[in-house]
Amino acid sequence: MSPTLRTYMARLRAFRPNARLYLMYVVLSGAALGVFRLLSNFYILSLGFDEALLGRLITVNNLTALLFALPVGYVADWLGRKRALIIAGLGIAFSVLGMALWPYAAVLYALNMLSGIAQSLAGVTMAPFLMENSGEEERTYLFSFASGLQMASAFVGNWIGGYLPAWVATTLGVGAMSSRAYGGALFLIGIVAALSTLPLLFLHLPVLKHNDRSIFAPLSYAKENPSLLGKLILPMWITSIGAGLIMPFMNVFFRQVHHQPDAVIGTLFAWGSLAMGVGLLVAPALAERIGKIQLVVLTQVLSIPFLILLGFAPWFWVGAGAYYLRLALMNMSGPIYQTFVMEHVNPSARATVASLVSMSWSFGWAFSPVISGWLQVRYGFGPPFLGTIGLYTISVFLYWKFFWPRGSRLQQAAAPVIGD
Repeated sequence: MSPTLRTYMARLRAFRPNARLYLMYVVLSGAALGVFRLLSNFYILSLGFDEALLGRLITVNNLTALLFALPVGYVADWLGRKRALIIAGLGIAFSVLGMALWPYAAVLYALNMLSGIAQSLAGVTMAPFLMENSGEEERTYLFSFASGLQMASAFVGNWIGGYLPAWVATTLGVGAMSSRAYGGALFLIGIVAALSTLPLLFLHLPVLKHNDRSIFAPLSYAKENPSLLGKLILPMWITSIGAGLIMPFMNVFFRQVHHQPDAVIGTLFAWGSLAMGVGLLVAPALAERIGKIQLVVLTQVLSIPFLILLGFAPWFWVGAGAYYLRLALMNMSGPIYQTFVMEHVNPSARATVASLVSMSWSFGWAFSPVISGWLQVRYGFGPPFLGTIGLYTISVFLYWKFFWPRGSRLQQAAAPVIGD
């Protein structure tokens, strides 16, 4: 392990100043969003809305991200990476604050649209930014470390989020599960999310020339490489459809199926974020040993049995353990695959290809939650889990079919692009 550890530390020391500032932002925003993701569903339900409306709100958020993914890809190039990241962070913070201040259905829909645009802008900016602020040797580590730090900080956020409504309730003299308690907690988190953008003010990035922002270069790349783009994006698109059926509702699942209180769910989510963070941090060393695509296929196929246990085991402790292992295995390959995609795209097309990747992920999260909410109201969580299991199985098969053991064909097809 000693040579591996030395290599790992050398890769971390190679991170550039801009990358380090971005990681500071990731830590702060990750903690804030960890609280938000835990409490937002409970907040909506505490206002008297049901799971069907909750599913529609999630759909609006992700459908907006889907529809705006390509336009904001060009906007991100036009603004520059720094301004795009700051605007995205402030947009997310304002949407959280607005949900706490104006808890009306129409406003919630509008703020979920704003959040979707901001998330889309952040998503299409992040991968090109990390590519442009890393070298070949440490790049995989930077992608994974950014995601791992976000999950590790979400560990803290989830843990705090499990107790924050009770603390706010004590201060306001209301019930711990009341809308005022949840709303007050989200208001505090919105402020933290806004403050998290401060490190981004110190980024030093070159100003792009006009021809580097050309809208035609990305479109030309897509026209010249339709097969490659299809293979890169299709498995992720199918995964997103399955993920949207279950993942946005995991806190509701543990409350309604296993009858757990907020504090227990918050602690569960916290340790889940930590498990995912650990998986993300060890992923680059594993990818160096076995290969990027091999890691993607192996970890995702191993996660499926634990997804089955999570959905259908009658005991909470079994479901909790399966939840941890599924999170770590299924998600640890995400940044590795994202690096793989960016490595096969020329610089002028990165923002647009990042937009296509974001669209593929947002698609399922845009349409699946409303279907899942409807199914939950009528049939419970069984059918959504079955759908997720089936779709994940298909996506893993496609990763294997397209890239393993024929990864060399993909590299040959992409080789002319990498050199541009």
